Amino acid sequence: MKILLTGGAGFIGSALVRELLGRGHEVRVLDLLTYAGVQASLAELEIDPNYSFVRADVTDSLAVAAVFADFQPQAVAHLAAETHVDRSIDAPAVFVRTNVMGTQVMLSQALAMWRGLSAQAAEAFRFLHVSTDEVFGSLGDEGRFSEVSPYDPRSPYAASKAGSDHLVRAWGHTFGLPVMISNCSNNYGARQFPEKLIPTIILRALQGKSLPVYGDGSNVRDWLFVEDHARALADILERGTPGRTYAVGGDAEQTNLQLVHAVCGVLDRLMPAWDGYPYAKRIEMVVDRPGHDHRYAIDATLIREELNWAPRVGLVEGLERTIRWYLDNETWWGPLVVDSERLARLGTPTKRG
Repeated sequence: MKILLTGGAGFIGSALVRELLGRGHEVRVLDLLTYAGVQASLAELEIDPNYSFVRADVTDSLAVAAVFADFQPQAVAHLAAETHVDRSIDAPAVFVRTNVMGTQVMLSQALAMWRGLSAQAAEAFRFLHVSTDEVFGSLGDEGRFSEVSPYDPRSPYAASKAGSDHLVRAWGHTFGLPVMISNCSNNYGARQFPEKLIPTIILRALQGKSLPVYGDGSNVRDWLFVEDHARALADILERGTPGRTYAVGGDAEQTNLQLVHAVCGVLDRLMPAWDGYPYAKRIEMVVDRPGHDHRYAIDATLIREELNWAPRVGLVEGLERTIRWYLDNETWWGPLVVDSERLARLGTPTKRG
């Protein structure tokens, strides 16, 4: 299958490129290579004859139309997005432009190509929009999000992704485009940009810096190893039902403070600090993010039952593999953190007290 994958130089996107190429698909990546798009994440794939790359903006209708006309994809995996909640608080307009307007452009150009396909090719075509569990808002101490959870976005990032989800459903309902949506929990693994929690903690620890945790650290997230997520997305592209939404989770809930302690424990074992103290001694509670959602959790029953998918990598193994990758790949992350601000927690950097 020929698959056009937007955002393929990003964290989840590059993992999905590898998964799809491993399954024998032909993949063309469309990516603008903004600050979080790291072409080095795809460098070793350039020798694969089934891989190609186009640098373009998903909001540029002419550029996107040219890619569709040249490549004639049989499926689209739309991952290109601004994703960091803190940055959305500082600059919401950027998120609306990329996440909402970019999705509208991708849908419109996909629809234009799809309408010109033969009946058989049109029936086989798929448009997968990769979204987040943050569109559903915040959970209390009980319950999980599912495919039928009501939307209640709380941050500019979540609102922009909710808007894009609604556009995808509208193109499916109004125009008949064979669309699918996935909503995932927090991803972690190799090649994650340093602004996100786990790589922030790893890299700040290695630099001998404080380890910032928002509020009292009690916010809960469900953690999904990125390679498991990539398998889920590939399964949806290959066997998913048009019109469906699939919730994808790792069934690995942790408070942020528990997670940071777990990362510190692995680092203590693999790369002890120069001063002999446990890394957890450097944890610093900082002023909470505005509107910080209390808890996310995913009920992945549908994708488990319909597509026989389940996460294979538990949190203990996943953290070990992730931390080992960062320890072994300073050539990947080193250039990204030359500017020390790349490792700051954005939005509310002031310490409490």
